[in-house]
Amino acid sequence: METPDPQKTISTLNTLIEALKDGEKGYQQVADATHDADLKTLFGGYAEQRHEFAKELQKAAFELGEAKPETGGSVTSAVHRGWIGLKNVLTSQDRHGILAECERGEDSAVKSYRLALADDSLGATAKALVQTQHDAVLAAHNDIKKLRDDSTRAK
Repeated sequence: METPDPQKTISTLNTLIEALKDGEKGYQQVADATHDADLKTLFGGYAEQRHEFAKELQKAAFELGEAKPETGGSVTSAVHRGWIGLKNVLTSQDRHGILAECERGEDSAVKSYRLALADDSLGATAKALVQTQHDAVLAAHNDIKKLRDDSTRAK
């Protein structure tokens, strides 16, 4: 196991913050646009969760010496994180399509967390925080996947 590298840890945390901000924006977009009350509530909650997770990582980065932790996602990262197709399915209000696009976004978030957890240079405190968040992100992914699968059977 490598010795924790504060700069590498900060970089990893900033990458996760971007992913969380993209997820927050994507979920908020769904919550604001969907007509399904259950999805509005669910995704509003996930948007808030991602906001809080980003704040936790920003605080951790600040404590490691980062003067200005990441504060937002980016258009480029949003494309890579699976949220780009959301706009089209929101227009159609297709429940299955919305859930499938959200699952794609979650696939990318889970991947980002797995990459961070595989980084041996991540300090123990940061790694514990990232692991806790990973578990919650994975649970959200699995919940969305189940809803998506259920929506396929309901058709």
